[in-house]
Amino acid sequence: MSGSAFPFGSRGAGILLHVSSLPSRWGIGDFGPAALAWIDHLADAGIGWWQVLPLGPPGRGNSPYEPFSTFAVNEILVSPDGLFEDGLLSQAELVGAVLNPTAVDFERTGELKFRFLTRAHNRFRTGKDGPLHDEFDAFCTAQAHWVDDYSLFRALRERHHRAEFREWPAELRRREPEALAAARRDLAEPIELFRFAQFVLDRQLGQLQSHARGKGVRLLGDVGFLIAPNSTEVWAHPEIFLLDADGRPTFVAGVPPDYFSADGQLWGNPLYDWAVLRGTGYRWWIDRIRVAMGQVDVVRLDHFRGFAAAWHIPAGSTTARIGEWRPGPGADFFNAAASELGPLPVIAEDLGLITADVTALRDQFRFPGMRVLQFAFDGKPENPFLPENYPTHVVAYTATHDNNTSRGWYESLPERQRQNLRTYLGRSIDDAGEIAWDLIRLAWESRAELAVVPLQDVLNLGAEARMNSPGHALDNWGWRATEEQVSAAALGPLAELSRKTGRSNSP
Repeated sequence: MSGSAFPFGSRGAGILLHVSSLPSRWGIGDFGPAALAWIDHLADAGIGWWQVLPLGPPGRGNSPYEPFSTFAVNEILVSPDGLFEDGLLSQAELVGAVLNPTAVDFERTGELKFRFLTRAHNRFRTGKDGPLHDEFDAFCTAQAHWVDDYSLFRALRERHHRAEFREWPAELRRREPEALAAARRDLAEPIELFRFAQFVLDRQLGQLQSHARGKGVRLLGDVGFLIAPNSTEVWAHPEIFLLDADGRPTFVAGVPPDYFSADGQLWGNPLYDWAVLRGTGYRWWIDRIRVAMGQVDVVRLDHFRGFAAAWHIPAGSTTARIGEWRPGPGADFFNAAASELGPLPVIAEDLGLITADVTALRDQFRFPGMRVLQFAFDGKPENPFLPENYPTHVVAYTATHDNNTSRGWYESLPERQRQNLRTYLGRSIDDAGEIAWDLIRLAWESRAELAVVPLQDVLNLGAEARMNSPGHALDNWGWRATEEQVSAAALGPLAELSRKTGRSNSP
């Protein structure tokens, strides 16, 4: 059967910009006025797609791909202005701005946002029953399958000085019923605060999504394949992961050695026990997709190849050299998900070591794959990332969040690859000043049904604006745009190119 729900319809254009990168006076982008204005600018420019990174509360290294929960939303994305509009904060309480406009100060911003949330929660608790309270009750009932565990996990983490759950007392580590019941009594207030925060975030994200749909802009989100080792899910559902008796992974994720890395990549995340998941009808994974589908219009499945097979590295290994490919759930999972959820609005992140089984699984369900132009210029005419080799049903990118900016990429290229690019373009390149727009034009003129560019490339920024450097734990995920950089004027050239290439969403 075909499980795809991604009929692009017509040629489309999109911009990749994480919510955290939007401007605001609160130290980080959020679901408030700047996000609404950004959607308006996209609509006015005829850009029909806004792609964001995972929205979960980040753990190690502030990475959205290492969240404390794959279901929850990052509390520091809450809009204080939205809390004010809902009558949960007063105008006098909207103070304490974090002033760095170009980078996220995660610690200071987190402290500020939780002060706002605590004040809002106190006012909510003392308020009279009303529509907001009814919505809160409905949210808690509908999302109990994850929000109860998440709220307890976060409250326990704070109680234990933010230690990993494997360092908690044994009775809590093992989730003994009496210990959990006692924790729920003792920590009732912080548990309710985390539950309330998730309700507010869900409400604000829903309002953002409604605004986008009204403007003809669709949201493209991201679901990571892997789960953080110190997460609600590993603590609350150890049976679905390959863990030992102490809850530690027996195998961890990564990729084997290749042309780019002699030792491979050792990620360290736990891997799934697909036999157990299959026995539940893939309930946990289907719930994951359902929640994501409620937050965005289309989901990019990160590390799609893991559904075909994943590289299993024995725990304790210092490199990814030793391991084995073990099969994933394959078509069985996607058939089960489509049977319950209907056609799946999915893009397959099919980058890296892609084998025939991965391609077959992607094509069986007609999920569009990805093509990244920065990977195209090795001099081989059969390179699948060259625009002339694209099928129609793909998403073309100049770069992703894991790449350098296109300008930074060109400036760091070996001379041989620079020459390959010059030959391909058929002209000399005097400096890197136009290279980002060279790639944008290639993507926009390609036959790909959707073309996406990071905002940093639209702005022709250098390596200082890079979002993430894989393998480097520090100084990632913090880049922010200024108000001028997300203005209508900044999108003008892309709007014109979209019109010329038949990708504009405007009449």
